[in-house]
Parts: sequence; structure tokens; C-alpha cells
Amino acid sequence: MSGNAPRDDDDEDEGDRRITNIVIGIFVVAVIGIGIWLVDALLEQRRLDDCAAQGRRNCAPVTMPSSQ
Repeated sequence: MSGNAPRDDDDEDEGDRRITNIVIGIFVVAVIGIGIWLVDALLEQRRLDDCAAQGRRNCAPVTMPSSQ
């Protein structure tokens, strides 16, 4: 009995590995996307805080729907 004998469940191992890699890939992409969104929100908030610290009153743009 050698330790290199082929196993019957190699296909299941490959399938499980493939599914695990896909799930990890989706998780990594989601974490990167959330990180980019968070950095953007923090930068926007810092811009608004800097504007307000200078004493301005029109820091946040207000969009009004057109009457037409």
C-alpha cells in the first residue's frame, strides 16, 4: 500500500476547491468594493468638514427638481 494511490473522491475535492475559490473570490471583491466606497465616503465627509470649518454655508450641494 503506497501513499500515492489515487483516491476515488479526487473529483469531489477539486469541485469543493473550485467552489471555495469562487466564494473567496466573491468575498474579496466585495471587501474591496466596500473599502473603495468607504474611502470615497470618508473623503467626501472630510471635504464637507473642511468647507464648514472655513465658515461657508453652501458646502453641500442641494439639487432641486426642475419645475418643468
